[in-house]
Amino acid sequence: MSYYKGLGLLLAGTFAFSLGSLAQKKQFTIAEATNGMATTLAPKSIKNPSWQPGTHVLWYVDKKDGKDVWMATDADSRKQPAVVVEQGTYPEEVKAIPAIKWLDKDHAYFVNGKHVLIGTLANNKFTWEVFAKLFDSAENITMGPAKMIAYTLGHNLWYNGVAQSRNSLSDDQDENVVNGQTVHRNEFGIDGGIFFSPSGRKIAWYRMDQTMVADYPVVKWDKTPATVDMVKYPMAGRASHRVTLLASTLNTGKVKTMATGEPQDHYLTSVTWSPDEKFIYIAVLNREQNHLWLNQYDAENGAMVKTLFEETDPKFVHPTHSLTFVPGQPNQFLWWSERDGYQHLYLYGTDGKLIRQVTKGNWVVNDLTGFTADGKKVIITASKESPLEKHIYTVSLEKDKMDRVDEEPGMHTALASADGKYVYDVYSAAGIPKTSVIRSAGGSVVKELVKAEDPLAAYDRATTRNVMVTAADGVTQLYGKLILPPNFDSTRKYPVIVYLYNGPNVQLLHNSFPESGNLWYEYMAQRGYIVFTMDGRGSWNRGRAFEQATFRRLGDVEVADQLKGVSYLKSLPYIDATRMGVHGWSYGGFMTTSLMLKHPGVFKCAVAGGPVMDWRMYEVMYTERYMDTPEENPAGYENANLLTKVKNLKGKLMLIHGTSDDVVVWQHSINFLRKAVEDGVQVDYFVYPGHEHNVRGKDRAHLMTKVSEYFDQYLKP
Repeated sequence: MSYYKGLGLLLAGTFAFSLGSLAQKKQFTIAEATNGMATTLAPKSIKNPSWQPGTHVLWYVDKKDGKDVWMATDADSRKQPAVVVEQGTYPEEVKAIPAIKWLDKDHAYFVNGKHVLIGTLANNKFTWEVFAKLFDSAENITMGPAKMIAYTLGHNLWYNGVAQSRNSLSDDQDENVVNGQTVHRNEFGIDGGIFFSPSGRKIAWYRMDQTMVADYPVVKWDKTPATVDMVKYPMAGRASHRVTLLASTLNTGKVKTMATGEPQDHYLTSVTWSPDEKFIYIAVLNREQNHLWLNQYDAENGAMVKTLFEETDPKFVHPTHSLTFVPGQPNQFLWWSERDGYQHLYLYGTDGKLIRQVTKGNWVVNDLTGFTADGKKVIITASKESPLEKHIYTVSLEKDKMDRVDEEPGMHTALASADGKYVYDVYSAAGIPKTSVIRSAGGSVVKELVKAEDPLAAYDRATTRNVMVTAADGVTQLYGKLILPPNFDSTRKYPVIVYLYNGPNVQLLHNSFPESGNLWYEYMAQRGYIVFTMDGRGSWNRGRAFEQATFRRLGDVEVADQLKGVSYLKSLPYIDATRMGVHGWSYGGFMTTSLMLKHPGVFKCAVAGGPVMDWRMYEVMYTERYMDTPEENPAGYENANLLTKVKNLKGKLMLIHGTSDDVVVWQHSINFLRKAVEDGVQVDYFVYPGHEHNVRGKDRAHLMTKVSEYFDQYLKP
């Protein structure tokens, strides 16, 4: 055999091996594309991190020999590895290792079923005992620093006091008067209804009177005949519930109602105890949501002491945070506000006087995670570098000085130790699956806990391109992403799927892992699609004017922005404009249906999940913030009403809804179907029995299979 012939065979063999290697790149299954990033394809990480009080020891849950174990690492000992902490013996069966909830340096607790267990830490080992056995129907179980336990039974609030005696804090007989639960349908950052004081010896709670709110039936299909749960659902322009705040010093039996006044359908937010527990602060927001009063109340008698300040806005004020008192300064607190156009922090005295604006600039503060030991700096995360990223900063409370703590690009989540000396930082970015480190507040990495390998390395990945699109106002720049098929060929024509949300309080695009933002996008790219997604005006994290652009005209400005995205797509030589689809859920479902009906013919097919069809049927708090009431804004509601535009449909539209949806109630899509029948319009439809507003768990793979196959049916050649 000649040298050249042998070389030729060798090269051919190498080429064949390379092709074989390429062929071995995996395709995503639909299960991996929908749930993989939270299960089998999740980058390695640690769970349930917490700083042990009074120390620089970080606790977390990790795997050892295939089992979950508690780990603890001392940030002060840079070279000392993390150690496994003995769980001790539980006095009853515990199915999974619990997250640590610290009471103090040496004691922690967790709730196991209806039992509360307290552990004592000594010599690197916990000793556990059942601290309290609660009623089987106990919910909203909360423990305060003084080892008092508050919980709800039905619609009343109870607590376990001295010697675990069971005591009722409320005794409302009407089941539609609810105590100790979340209110205002979880708007305004509210995620609970029980507020322990700093010492845990006093408690405040929400009392919500829903008797005046209309009943709404949610049908349950798991029994024959079907049953009905009647829920209270306050729709835009109609009667809303009435909320008050009550307070009590535990073990005294005395309960006082804060004198929050009239009208009673206002909103009570930002509930905060003063450090000395003499006062409770409440941000009172009118139902119109354009006027806020930050009020101080006497916790002993409920009387209003004073209004510290007011905030107004011609469109809306949107408080979502409680007060944060400065350590060592019981008369100073930080307040979150968008008053200068962006979410920033303001330092106030309890006399109501503004001391200074702490952060400022054309960017948004995202989180407040702690203070430095001297109380002179606050530790935050913010989108200062880019709306697509989140970084950690220390900010002086006394002067204009702000220092970035991290160095790496991407999305950083911070958890500061109690004295702010260290920050636990978890971050990811394009090409960085997930890294977990402990940093000093000065920025240096003192310990790297996890640097995850790429769980997607074996897959045939899509290519993601970041793009900018000019909004319909001709000025504002919008962030978008193109997800291109593997082995993309710019000389071909590809079908395209636009995935969108574009509603308030949500941002789809970040510099994170995976860089596409969603493995379902990549699954569809593997099947020969280009996927496009963009955050238009009305979405979150770009400042007040950006979000308020849709005020009183939902489905107008943001639809116009998405059409600018479509125009951009059509300018690309490899986009087949005759084969375009659009998909979104919830607000994205409203947007999807709006595009199909207001601009028929742009998209060949669409899938709208859990869509709002008529904003008069959506909840008071959210809808009236962005639309005012139907009486005040009839033209805006009519323009957004999709039930009057069904006859405009061109192309194929599939609607999907969960039958137990109590957020966007099932009636939205049922009414759409009724109108489609009246107008002789054909619509495809699928329901998920028993599912609420989102289809989660294993059934989500079924959902996304249906969505994917619908696009295959109408967009593939």
